[in-house]
Order: sequence, then structure tokens, then C-alpha cells
Amino acid sequence: MNRRLLQIATAVLACVPTATGLLAMTGLDDPLYNTLHLPRDASLDSNLRFYAGVWLGLGAAAFWLLPRIERETVLFRFLWLMIFIGGIGRLISLALAGMPLPPYIGFTILEVIGAPLFIWWQSRVAQAAIKS
Repeated sequence: MNRRLLQIATAVLACVPTATGLLAMTGLDDPLYNTLHLPRDASLDSNLRFYAGVWLGLGAAAFWLLPRIERETVLFRFLWLMIFIGGIGRLISLALAGMPLPPYIGFTILEVIGAPLFIWWQSRVAQAAIKS
């Protein structure tokens, strides 16, 4: 589990919030929400675009830390903590609102189980960098 593999995995995963964040910046016109025929509400549209911007920022931050992934422990952990908390939100939604579409189950697993694993992986890469 070396530095290069962690960089590649992080870059691949950073594509998700970057691409979906850009798409979600369309608010209620996002194809995902457009198919739901939600009411045209300015507050809902504003919130969707705000959270899309935060999500997009998370992707940008993940790309930013790639060259220094072994030294950016605090930022790396914070980004994964944000993702983990989002996964807890999805678990709450699952309990209160029912089953989402299948891809969201996969996202939840990545967010709740993957986050601690990525934090552990980065700590190993950071420790190895200190030793060398």
C-alpha cells in the first residue's frame, strides 16, 4: 500500500465530488432531481447549489493535496471525516426514509467503512515517508 496507489485511489475518488458537484451546481435542473419533478422552489434550488459547491470544493481539495499526500495528514483526515459524517447522514435517511437507489447504498458503504480505511492507509504512507 504505497504512496502512488494512495494517490491514484484518491484521484479516482476525487473525480466523483468534482464531476457530481459541477453537475449539481445546476440545482433543480440537475438531471437526477429533474426526473423527480420537484417544485420550482428558490430555497431548495439555492440549498442544492450551495451543497453542490461544498461537494465540488471537497473534490478540489482532494486533488490539491495529491502531490503532498503523505504530508497533508490533517486535510486528508478532515476531508474523509466530512465524507464519513455525510455517510452517517445517509444511514439516518435510510432508517427514516427507506432504501435509496442502489448506487447510494454503495456510496454509504464507501463513506462509512471506506473513510476509516483511507485514513488508516494515509497514516501508513505518512509513517513510511518519515522513516525514509
